[in-house]
Amino acid sequence: MDLGLKGRNAVILGGTRGIGRAIADTLAAEGANVAICARKADQVAQAVADLRKLGVKATGAAVDITDGPALAVWVEAAAAELGGVDMLVSNAGAMAVGNDVSAWEQNFKLDVLGMVVAFEAAKPHLLKAAETHGDASFTIISSVSAAETDSAGAYGPMKAALIHQAKGLARQYAGKHVRANVVSPGAIYFKGGVWNMIETNMPAMFKGMMDRMVMGRMGTPDDIAKAAVFLASPASCYTTGVNLVVDGTASRRVNF
Repeated sequence: MDLGLKGRNAVILGGTRGIGRAIADTLAAEGANVAICARKADQVAQAVADLRKLGVKATGAAVDITDGPALAVWVEAAAAELGGVDMLVSNAGAMAVGNDVSAWEQNFKLDVLGMVVAFEAAKPHLLKAAETHGDASFTIISSVSAAETDSAGAYGPMKAALIHQAKGLARQYAGKHVRANVVSPGAIYFKGGVWNMIETNMPAMFKGMMDRMVMGRMGTPDDIAKAAVFLASPASCYTTGVNLVVDGTASRRVNF
């Protein structure tokens, strides 16, 4: 299937490792130009160099996503460098666990406000792309924790807020052909990631999660990237307002 991504432009928040990097790699492999941001300048520079080897235009910068004005400036700069924005992907997350005020603030500032600021900055470019090509998209990475919980905490509710916002944006901009969708991963394993650290430092907790993996494994960043890139692409031009759970059916929820 041709996803229709060759020559399209994508902006990705949190694109140097894990899910974000896999999304950037997958988009570039499909011929899309990419702009990425993350906290560490050296990791951004390496990722951009790797992406350029795939034969696409790639750019990036170290950005503190909790700094709204700086994030907005970067999105505008990325749009100028790429020549527009057809796809925006909000992937960055604080991963702050617990029920204390600090955890709530971290998740809200990075996951929620970062998503809001990025969309508002990219919106004129997405609207222009939709007018020109008939389709533009905003894809948000949430979590199955938005609807699965064992105790009170900040992480799940903030991830749930992303899904609610995406549905609202999808309804609001459907007539303009700017789509908004969510991918909600389950447990994702990669070296240096959260579950790799849990495997090393809390083996009993890791085993408990593995016991829930009815497919016999956790997901990979590539599993999520393929789903996200499909939803972001023109091949999904009539799909908007959905929350796609990608967890290998570890959760028991029924998605009506």
